Amino acid sequence: MVKIEDIQQYGKEHLETVVASATTVQNGLQAIASAYGDYTRKSFEDTKSFVEKLSGVKSLDKAIEAQTEYARSAYESFVADSQKIAGLYTDLAKQTFKAIEGMVAKFAPGAH
Repeated sequence: MVKIEDIQQYGKEHLETVVASATTVQNGLQAIASAYGDYTRKSFEDTKSFVEKLSGVKSLDKAIEAQTEYARSAYESFVADSQKIAGLYTDLAKQTFKAIEGMVAKFAPGAH
């Protein structure tokens, strides 16, 4: 026989699990957005610095050298920040699936 208290407790536990999971997702997405913002800001500053440096160059050799240095630096920054952001996505996915897995295990028939 199902008791009203059991149904209420089930609903309360389910709601708490959903709220905790939503908070985890929100925090993860904020971290990802922040990482993208940091990368964009750094990329803009690096490009601005490159243009300033390039505008003061007096020879073609120095222009090619500045461009090569900028390209190498931009590539290295892109790879490092891409790996950081991919790690944040991986962490978010793990945390999200962990919460879902826990909810399924807790509320699945036969789990009690």
